[in-house]
Amino acid sequence: MATPNYGYEKRQKELAKKRKKEDKLKAKSERKLGEHGEELEQDGEEGTPLPGEQGEPDATSEPPAV
Repeated sequence: MATPNYGYEKRQKELAKKRKKEDKLKAKSERKLGEHGEELEQDGEEGTPLPGEQGEPDATSEPPAV
C-alpha cells in the first residue's frame, strides 16, 4: 500500500486559500468601484431642484447638462 503524500495535500490547501483570498479582494475592490460610480451619478443631479423645493436657482449654479 502506498503512503499518503501529505505535502501535496498541504500545497493544495494553501493554493485554495490563496485563490479564495484573491477572489475576496477582487470582489471588495469591485464593490468600492461600484459605490464610487453611484456617487458620481448622484453628484451630477445636484443642479435639479428637489420636489417641493421653491424658488429660482441661484445665479452661481449652472444649469443641468442635457
